[in-house]
Amino acid sequence: MAAHLTLEPTELPADAVEVGRIADAWGIKGWFKVLPHSSNPEVLFSAKRWYLQPSERGAKTFAGTLLLPIRQAKNHSDTVVAWAQGIDDRDAAEALRGARIFVPRSSFPSTTEDEYYWVDLIGLSVINREGVALGVVQELMSTGPQTVLVLGYEQDGKPQERMIPFVSAFVDKVDLPEKRITVDWQPDY
Repeated sequence: MAAHLTLEPTELPADAVEVGRIADAWGIKGWFKVLPHSSNPEVLFSAKRWYLQPSERGAKTFAGTLLLPIRQAKNHSDTVVAWAQGIDDRDAAEALRGARIFVPRSSFPSTTEDEYYWVDLIGLSVINREGVALGVVQELMSTGPQTVLVLGYEQDGKPQERMIPFVSAFVDKVDLPEKRITVDWQPDY
């Protein structure tokens, strides 16, 4: 029997950022496992309202965007588990399987100086100290001890990639208002 979701349809906020997806039901009381997109899923604990959209693939148990009021979210072993209003049994939790979780950027915890959310760095232009454009941040990659900026640029009309460690030894300045990162890096490195 298909579970009936009684969640409120809503619009996705303009500043929504995808932060994870629902993996599966956890237990019998409506809890569910979450696969966060970040190794530090702080926003999943601080945001009390998540916005869900169905998975791009797989069974769709709902359409559009649903508002999910979170009762509780917590670490459990190496994963995150959560419990939401309106999700009171295993069937309801299973109906959320695969759903993509979005949270408004405005509800992210504030950062300290020299601390940035990956989502804020994607799309920034990267130049070196001499003013040479090195590319645009396409994604970030965690390599264990450090994060690496993956830049996209063109050379001879062909798309190329350049990787720069996101560490203070190479990154001089991140200027979010100017959408620019200045680095101590040469194009031929």
